[in-house]
Amino acid sequence: MRWSNLSAHAEERARLPGYADEAVARHFEAPGSIPTRFYEVRAKSILNRVPAASRMPFRWTANPFRGCTHSCSYCVESETPVLMADATHKPMYEIDVGDEIYGTVRNGKYRKYARTTVLDKWITIKPAYRVVLEDGTELIASGDHRFLSNRGWKHVLNSLPGQWGRAHLTTKNHLVGTGRFASQPVEHADYRRGYLCGIVRGDGRICSFEYQRVGRTHGNVHRFRLALTDIEALRRARAFLSAEEVTTSQHVFQHAVGARREMLAISTGSRPLIERIGELIDWPAVPTLNWCRGFLAGIFDAEGCRSDFALRIANTDPQILAATEICAKRLGFAVARERSNRDNGLCTIRITGGLSEHLRFFHLTDPAITRKRSIEGQMVKTFANLKIAAIEPLGRALPLYDITTGTGDFIANGVVSHNCFARPTHRYLDFDAGRDFEREIVVKVNAPERLRVELAKASWNHEHVALGTNTDPYQWVEGRYKLMRGIWEAMRDAANPCSVLTKSPLLLRDLDLMRELNERTEFSAALSVPTLDEEAWRATEPHTPNPRARLEAVAELTRNGIRTGVLVAPLMPGINDAPEQVEPIVELAAEAGAAYVTGIALHLRGEVRDLWFEWLRGNRPDLVSRYERLYARGAYIRPAERDRLSALVHAVSQGSEQPMRGRLQRGQANPAQQRSSAESASPPRQESLF
Repeated sequence: MRWSNLSAHAEERARLPGYADEAVARHFEAPGSIPTRFYEVRAKSILNRVPAASRMPFRWTANPFRGCTHSCSYCVESETPVLMADATHKPMYEIDVGDEIYGTVRNGKYRKYARTTVLDKWITIKPAYRVVLEDGTELIASGDHRFLSNRGWKHVLNSLPGQWGRAHLTTKNHLVGTGRFASQPVEHADYRRGYLCGIVRGDGRICSFEYQRVGRTHGNVHRFRLALTDIEALRRARAFLSAEEVTTSQHVFQHAVGARREMLAISTGSRPLIERIGELIDWPAVPTLNWCRGFLAGIFDAEGCRSDFALRIANTDPQILAATEICAKRLGFAVARERSNRDNGLCTIRITGGLSEHLRFFHLTDPAITRKRSIEGQMVKTFANLKIAAIEPLGRALPLYDITTGTGDFIANGVVSHNCFARPTHRYLDFDAGRDFEREIVVKVNAPERLRVELAKASWNHEHVALGTNTDPYQWVEGRYKLMRGIWEAMRDAANPCSVLTKSPLLLRDLDLMRELNERTEFSAALSVPTLDEEAWRATEPHTPNPRARLEAVAELTRNGIRTGVLVAPLMPGINDAPEQVEPIVELAAEAGAAYVTGIALHLRGEVRDLWFEWLRGNRPDLVSRYERLYARGAYIRPAERDRLSALVHAVSQGSEQPMRGRLQRGQANPAQQRSSAESASPPRQESLF
């Protein structure tokens, strides 16, 4: 690969959501003459925790790149965020018939937000266009799609030549809505502690006192109580305390009387538990952003309120008020402090900026009490800069979702919309999942140094870190940036268990470091080989190294004492699950000395399901009814069929003339550890459609 066309004059500056500093954007040609842009950023962190709900067998990942130049067919997803009736947002592919979301209704000459129900949902495949707004929002839609603009409903494109013209968007139009949505918090220790600090200090009671009791040495009393009328916040506080090993009891604190609602309370009288609660709600020396998110959610649940015009948090404690103001400013909110004339010193912190900032507050912090998050009946006003900046064809057809709602519209990433959408995977960076995922690559240039810092933290427990679980760390651009060498050096110096999954033999460049890792800790590798068929490989993974070259890399790693496996994924019943199709891969893997071969059944998540059935109807109609039965329950194949496919690979492996090597490697003292390492290198997801 020649890099002569990468020069200083080809650089530009760009600002990406989630990154404080500007990114350096460089342009050059990728393999296959694909124009590609690389954004060099300095990441705040490199270790990512896998959500607890995920089926992945590992808890931590590290990815030096966002986006992938391999151009594999399974990269396309549809994740347009849709505003739900509780003011949270969910990706479009998770929306189901019967869900409550927000739409809009006309009330005289005004349009207002209203709760509505999803009545139907389907998918179509149409040529896609990107609509870019001046605030940075990017929306992917068909040319027939309609948005609400300052001049009424307008299609993305005009009608075809020879047909009657129709109202369509131009760069003189502004769209209508709240502005793009912010990311929602992920629950972890910092967020939990912040939330508990906010809600307990805001509405709870902790006390310890002594008094003399006749016949006893002391009368020490320790009490904690949190009483609320909103059960959602009480349940969350109790669950968060339980996660920190603090058990509480629940009881009725005040019965409903007249217009007053019932109030429930959680409490404990255990001195050790109360001391633990005191530790949990202690003010941190340097609060993290996630602690700030949790604190604002907790104090809003305890002391906050919202009307059509203002979001306020009131308190008399100067320390709580100061923390509220500091946390809000750290999250980028403009705040105003309003003083009352009361003798108790009551003050109010107000979040300014209107509905768009109020929604951003709810999305970033996620308070538990849904009644406080309602925007029902509020007038539709646009606070963000939603002027059309550009409308660009993506040059490809994409699966685009349609839903029918009771109001005929919905709020998609802060824009009033109806009909089909496809939101891409690069959602936090406002890139689409098709062209952008392959050609707009974010490079975390400081990944090695950040990893060293995070591995050295006293709170880090040296858990297994899996690389290659999101994007391939050895995609061809790694040859330019060479980030993986620094990452392996950091892992080696920390003796941290790790593994890598890749499609590229480029990992052999770092073989010396992998040998050192293997001597100091648990380390394993896996290469994905879904097919040996030349036509299928070029159709589904056009910019990846030849599968046979990957098997040669397996052999070289094995010769150097590194436990290496092969993934055959996906396995598709009736298409590539015949023993004579699996045997060549298993035979070559055995010759290469692979420690294991894992077969993974096809997963049909989101729009991939509809794409797959469309392909079946056109190419293998005889299999449609079979797949409808196998995937009747959702994205995953029936357990019996999954077990059959696993047994198939196992049987072929057992029947191989050169069976898989079962020897233990350094750092893998027993078969249980060996299986765990293999699973860590083998995430259960498909690598391509074919």
